[in-house]
Amino acid sequence: MFAKILIANRGEIACRIMKTARLMGIRTVAVYSAADRDALHVEMADEAVFIGPAEAAQSYLVADKIIEACRATGAEAVHPGYGFLSERAAFAEALRAAGITFIGPNPRAIEAMGDKIESKKFAHAAGVSTVPGHLGVITSPDEAVEIANGIGYPVMIKASAGGGGKGMRIAYGAGEVKEGFARATSEARSSFGDDRVFIEKFIVNPRHIEIQVLGDKHGNVIYLGERECSIQRRNQKVIEEAPSPLLDAATRRLMGEQAVALARAVNYDSAGTVEFVAGQDKSFYFLEMNTRLQVEHPVTELITGVDLVEQMIRVAAGEKLALRQSDVQIKGWAIESRVYAEDPTRNFLPSTGRLTRYRPPAEGRRDGVTVRNDTGVYEGGEISIYYDPMIAKLVTHAPTRLQAIEAQAQALDEFTLDGIRHNIPFLAALMRHQRWRDGRLSTGFIAEEFPDGFGLAQPEGADAELFAAVAAHIDHVQNLRKRRISGQIRAQRPHVFALKRVVRLGNAQYHVRLEARDDALMVHRDDATTTAVQSSWVPGETLWRGLVGGVGVAVQVRPLMNGCHLGHGGIGVEARVYTQREAELASLMPEKVGRDTSRVLLCPMPGLVKALDVKPGQEVKAGEALCMVEAMKMENVLRAERDCKVTKINVQPGDSLAVDAVIMEFA
Repeated sequence: MFAKILIANRGEIACRIMKTARLMGIRTVAVYSAADRDALHVEMADEAVFIGPAEAAQSYLVADKIIEACRATGAEAVHPGYGFLSERAAFAEALRAAGITFIGPNPRAIEAMGDKIESKKFAHAAGVSTVPGHLGVITSPDEAVEIANGIGYPVMIKASAGGGGKGMRIAYGAGEVKEGFARATSEARSSFGDDRVFIEKFIVNPRHIEIQVLGDKHGNVIYLGERECSIQRRNQKVIEEAPSPLLDAATRRLMGEQAVALARAVNYDSAGTVEFVAGQDKSFYFLEMNTRLQVEHPVTELITGVDLVEQMIRVAAGEKLALRQSDVQIKGWAIESRVYAEDPTRNFLPSTGRLTRYRPPAEGRRDGVTVRNDTGVYEGGEISIYYDPMIAKLVTHAPTRLQAIEAQAQALDEFTLDGIRHNIPFLAALMRHQRWRDGRLSTGFIAEEFPDGFGLAQPEGADAELFAAVAAHIDHVQNLRKRRISGQIRAQRPHVFALKRVVRLGNAQYHVRLEARDDALMVHRDDATTTAVQSSWVPGETLWRGLVGGVGVAVQVRPLMNGCHLGHGGIGVEARVYTQREAELASLMPEKVGRDTSRVLLCPMPGLVKALDVKPGQEVKAGEALCMVEAMKMENVLRAERDCKVTKINVQPGDSLAVDAVIMEFA
């Protein structure tokens, strides 16, 4: 077994690999760029080596720097994680030439399966069902249009060396093919150093299901069930689960056996994933094979009890698989949510900045439920513009799918993040969505269920009762504290304390009467119903935990002028509690009117100006491209919302912009 390994990656996956290595008694070496000097993976490692500037192309993607770091530290093997160099056969070959073991598949398998175009040719020749498409390299927008016309719309334009949703576009017509070709090739070049793309038929209403395979260097290959990754946004996975609610045992076995046959054909000898696009009728087609550890591997680990990182290390060291196919058993259900630094209320645009507060839910197992949080950040750390916006992967495991969903919803409500925008409210809303809970999924789920984007819902019905009760309790606790501090009002015994209050949630008002008892605050409403509220919350805490009507609840609390903002289950609202006279006066206050931004283009996220498509004095039509801003390896085209004339441009290509920076002005 290896004494020391180097992890050629960063963030949560580097930290994840280090945890297993530590349990195996293996020392670890981290590599880091200028942007990652204070990163968590650097702190966790036994040793760390600086490898260059923040840009991945000058640091994490430079194989020679990784090999030199191995030589300098005596690392015997390299685990590449996912992304970066993980699917580069040339990197595996270079390590072999340097006498360093690659903790991943052999270079031939990477070449055969890691390249999206070549893998489809290989699968087709092996008799595996594949999606109709053009497997050759496409060299121009016009050629892309000609091919797409032949296949029939819609089509998917994909980077040959791609992954993680980068270099991928769906096109429904010739114009979208041309623009999609330009964006996909550009993103592929910047993300993978390889701008080749191909085109295939886009299956309408599909599901994304993948099979985890595991092979060794002695010819043994097994599969460890499937994962469903249909909840996607911009072709990037958001929520994954294992097993899939679509499959039955027969289909699972058929997909698994096909995946194993494909792996055997290339002598696959590590952890890998064979991805399929599946129809609602359980039909399936080979999509691609990822010759690396997947982002969503934790859900497979939780339902099988197999540590995939450990198995990869043991296989790389020459050990035989200790598992046979008959040993693999699926137990329970696991759900994974990807927590991203992005603003779901602004079309999920990236967010950067310092994590002023980072308090994930407690990990561990309790009452049959497991909570796991894979992360590479810490409170006070920085989210930069240079890398993927993932903050953490929150995973829950329980005996049933519904129990795993409920556990995930609770864990998301308990996840406290400040300093940047994040997608936790959106994830929490998904957990409550009936179609998701019913398992009626497709890769178009988010676009179909949130056609106008995501906005924090306002509480109604039972939710409004819960928010009103929590707001009343918070106000009650704060008032008790004020009385004790001032000493001007003699404290009354809790069991005789009763007050009338008006709770305002947004624009809605609720009249309540509060009765404080020794063990709870009783909130009596006008409709003659009563809710008992119990909590040990104290002023200053950003998470309210307690019982509302006997049910455990976690609510996010952020202070506002004369109130607080409450968040729970994807619902957010400004809450204020008034005396009856205060409520009367508050109703007379004029509403604040926001500034007029109709004549300017604001930068919607921190990023880099890549290109300007217009000039001062130019007339533009609604929908025309104005400029392109790159953030976290994604290129975002900003378009005119109406017909207008450009009067002034305040930026130049290469400028770094903050959120809401004025890019240009209109007449």
